[in-house]
Order: sequence, then C-alpha cells, then structure tokens
Amino acid sequence: MAERPFIPVNISVVTVSDSRTLETDKSGQLAASRLREAGHRIAARELIKDDEELLRALLRRLIADPEIEVVITTGGTGVTPRDVTPEALAPLVSKPIPGFGELFRWLSYEEIGTSTIQSRACAALCDETYVFLLPGSPGAVRTALDRILLQQLDNRHRPCNFVELLPRIRGLAPG
Repeated sequence: MAERPFIPVNISVVTVSDSRTLETDKSGQLAASRLREAGHRIAARELIKDDEELLRALLRRLIADPEIEVVITTGGTGVTPRDVTPEALAPLVSKPIPGFGELFRWLSYEEIGTSTIQSRACAALCDETYVFLLPGSPGAVRTALDRILLQQLDNRHRPCNFVELLPRIRGLAPG
C-alpha cells in the first residue's frame, strides 16, 4: 500500500496568560514552531488574559471560523482561581475527548510524578473544530505535542487519527 500524502490542517494557537506577551511566550512559540515544522498551517496566533468571558468569546470566534480546524491553547489549566481555561470552554463542547487528558497525565507522570494531578489538560470537539487545552509550561506543551498531538494530527498515523475524521465531522464525506 502506498503511503498516504500528508494533509496539513489549519491550527490556531492561543496562549492564556496574565504575565506573558507574544514575544516572551515560550510555550505558544514552541507549539506554533513544532506544528509548522510538522507541516501544518498556523491560521492564528493569539494571547489573551486569564479572563473566562473574554477567553470564551475568543474560543467561540475561533470555533466558528470555517478555516480553523484545530485550536490549541496553552495555560490556564491549573487549579488556582485565575486558571479558567476549562471553564471557558465547557459551554462550547459538543463532545468531550476524555482520553486526551487521561493520556497526557499518564505520560506527564513519567516526567513530573504526582504533580501531574494538578493539570486539567483536556480536549473536546466543539461543533466541527477540535480544541486541545494544554498547560502553560514548555515541558507540558512538548509532551502533549511530541507524544500525542503530532501523531494524532497526522493523517498517515495508524490505526487512526483525528485528521481522517475531519471530513465526516464537517459533513464532507459519508460516514
């Protein structure tokens, strides 16, 4: 069987932080760089404060954009009062993808031990857009990308991947 050609997806990278700027945001820069290196298109790159309503409005706009297929956020997934990324996303979720957060914490345990339980990393399908919420540290972003997302966002990954489902999710293929 001939290898399938790679299909790039349009991804928005959003950093949620009260203290970073686009210039000082190592996690968002790492995510955008690794995704570009893998062959994907960065459709948008945003930085927003830890504000639940503002973040929800931004996520709603990105999810509604027919050009954006995936949204990846960094930051705001901890347990402090300012960590509101999962709460901002919750009303927009069509289908949770619990296996992402479970796998992320399992892999992260190998690196940071029991501290991984403080992460509320998660993923969901929101209408026709995949959304992945990652912690804000560069190490966590690297783990999520290198050990989960770069494979699942590659249509050549077997036995299955998120990209091959996009046409059916978007109603462009029978299914």
